[in-house]
Amino acid sequence: MSKKVLVAYFSASGVTARTAKEMVDAVGADLYEIRPEQPYTSADLNWMDKKSRSTLEMNDSDCRPAIAEPVQDMAQYDTVLIGFPIWWYVEPRIVDTFLESYDFSGKTMIPFATSGGSGIGKAEKSLQAHCPNASWKKGQLLNGSGAAEWAKRAVEE
Repeated sequence: MSKKVLVAYFSASGVTARTAKEMVDAVGADLYEIRPEQPYTSADLNWMDKKSRSTLEMNDSDCRPAIAEPVQDMAQYDTVLIGFPIWWYVEPRIVDTFLESYDFSGKTMIPFATSGGSGIGKAEKSLQAHCPNASWKKGQLLNGSGAAEWAKRAVEE
């Protein structure tokens, strides 16, 4: 029996989206975009502005931005590759909303991230804290090429 794989991702600027789409064909996965109910504007994403939406969200660990549409039939997936840009050294709060919206018990979860300079280590710890009943594999920071090859190896292991 083959595993059913979902690539779920949040992308603010399109970088993570390109990486996620590269993986889908490589591993024969379905694609799901974690889209905010209220889309982010460029002003919302200005991390230099202490009053921008992204800054306010990231400064509030309890913040859970609403997601536009749920995944259809999450139960069918055995493996979920979860992608996001690194914000403030961790995953964006909307990814926390996603993780807390489903029961990932027994599912294999594989994180991947894009970043201008931060590592994925703190995000991995945070993700595992949100879904302790999932089976977490080591994540990967993917900037540029190699996403398809990495995803194939990660899913097969």
